[in-house]
Amino acid sequence: MRDFSGDHRWLAVNGITVDRQGDLLAIVEACARLGIAAICPWRHQVAAVGLARAVRAIENADLALSGYCRAGMMVADADHRQEARDDNRRALDEAVALKAPCLVIVPGGLPQYSRPGSLPSKDLAAARAMVEEEVGALLEHARAAAMPLALEPLHPMLAADRGCVNSLGQALDICDRLDRGRTGALGVVVDVYHCWWDPALESQIDRAGAARLLAFHVSDWLVPTNHLLNDRGMMGDGVIDIPAIRGWMERAGYAGHAEVEIFSENWWRHPMEDVLRVSMERHRSAV
Repeated sequence: MRDFSGDHRWLAVNGITVDRQGDLLAIVEACARLGIAAICPWRHQVAAVGLARAVRAIENADLALSGYCRAGMMVADADHRQEARDDNRRALDEAVALKAPCLVIVPGGLPQYSRPGSLPSKDLAAARAMVEEEVGALLEHARAAAMPLALEPLHPMLAADRGCVNSLGQALDICDRLDRGRTGALGVVVDVYHCWWDPALESQIDRAGAARLLAFHVSDWLVPTNHLLNDRGMMGDGVIDIPAIRGWMERAGYAGHAEVEIFSENWWRHPMEDVLRVSMERHRSAV
């Protein structure tokens, strides 16, 4: 396993971690100044400054990308399904312009939450089937653009509104059906916050192998957890054995960034530089 204790070249910062403290230009400047080598911007952050300006800022700062967040929210009723497809194609084109290594897909939950305005449904099986259909449709465009798609399974507590694919095994089943040749066009994100509870996680990471492991997101699970979305902990502050999971990832062939992605009302109240410096220290000691 790689030694992170004196080296943060494999640290990436997901833009959501400091989303409340500044725009994408401020995030890029702070990361470059502190020697953080990679970021993962979000679409709303890029939209706020403009795609061309975002591309220039990242290039001028000599930052790499660890991914681009996000496409997805694919579950919709008939009146909103084409809207979702068009939006995801735009996300993919943005990822290409930014030279991201992959486009993260958060699949969406039930249609009324995934695409507001859609007719309500309680059919979770139908939602999962639609995700697979829509990933397959986007995959055609992704292959032509040479942009890998990284499907992210989310914790079951978010199945209704954000992600109806809830285990790494489910995500890999979709990958295996749509990309039987393991071409590298379709893979997964392993986010410890969403996957740590899964008793099959180690075996499913082994199953994924290097060809499917496209991104690795780190944060921590606090006890008690006070919000379904916005109460993630800084690495080392919770109950997840992050080094063990990273060990499984690297044994399976993963050699990319460990990306700090923290949705947290607590950490959003701290100055950006403080959050980044703590992220760097915890990347060395708790990842």
